[in-house]
Amino acid sequence: MTIVVTAHSTSLDGFIAGGDDGPGQPLGVGGDRLFEWFSDGDTPSRYYPGFKMSAVSAAFFDEGVGRVGAVISGRRTYDISDAWGGSGPLPGVPLFVLTHRVPEAVPAGDPPYTFVTDGIERAVEQARTVAAGKDVALMGATIVQQGLRAGLLDELVLSLVPVVLGRGARPLDGLEAGSVQLDLVRVVDAPGVTHLTYRVMR
Repeated sequence: MTIVVTAHSTSLDGFIAGGDDGPGQPLGVGGDRLFEWFSDGDTPSRYYPGFKMSAVSAAFFDEGVGRVGAVISGRRTYDISDAWGGSGPLPGVPLFVLTHRVPEAVPAGDPPYTFVTDGIERAVEQARTVAAGKDVALMGATIVQQGLRAGLLDELVLSLVPVVLGRGARPLDGLEAGSVQLDLVRVVDAPGVTHLTYRVMR
């Protein structure tokens, strides 16, 4: 059954990127520290062989990636990543970009990107259709907030890294107190990171 998920490496103070992020510095100031666990081991990912993690993290990471059948990104994430060069954040997985305006130039990709201008609900509807029973993944702080507010997000995965960034992008910013209820359903402790899986309660 398709569920809507999001997974981010996160600092102890809740940031998924440092301050001053942009095309020349996509992870912001200090944000690269959130991803050191991608290269601190000797077990390559099945999906990204360049990532060599601890065996525990590699198993957790690959399990999550293998469940994803479509990705929804915000326009800012798309721009900062330089459109992933046409390959998308997960190569071969359909990407939907939520935006107010479709960019004039779009890199060729397989599958090609789909731009959605009529809201998160429509983006999730389209992504569910092409995911073919796999999960739909949300990428970017603003998209996660929109998914939570719309009651569309089912699962939140935080790979908690013991660093403090102080400022940057936080996916749980701006939410009303008590508007989101979470149930911790899984904890995976690994070198340099703790993987936490929460179910969003309805």
